[in-house]
Amino acid sequence: MREDNFPVKVEVAAYSGYKSNERPLYFIFNDRKLDVIDIIDRWYGVQHDYYKLLADDCKIYLLKWHRMHDLWFLVKIIER
Repeated sequence: MREDNFPVKVEVAAYSGYKSNERPLYFIFNDRKLDVIDIIDRWYGVQHDYYKLLADDCKIYLLKWHRMHDLWFLVKIIER
């Protein structure tokens, strides 16, 4: 996918512990389920939470969760 095609809305299943959508477990991209192997980094903005993660296809993805609208977006794919 080209850089100008992002962000893309994606479906995410997330673990909710002490807060909602604490960490993504898997996400659906291009009709494919990608399991999260490792969360490399995460940071919190005013309205969005960001997750840099390693998926089971050995690619690194940057996901953004919009808290107020409860929407997830794929922001970037990083080839390893």
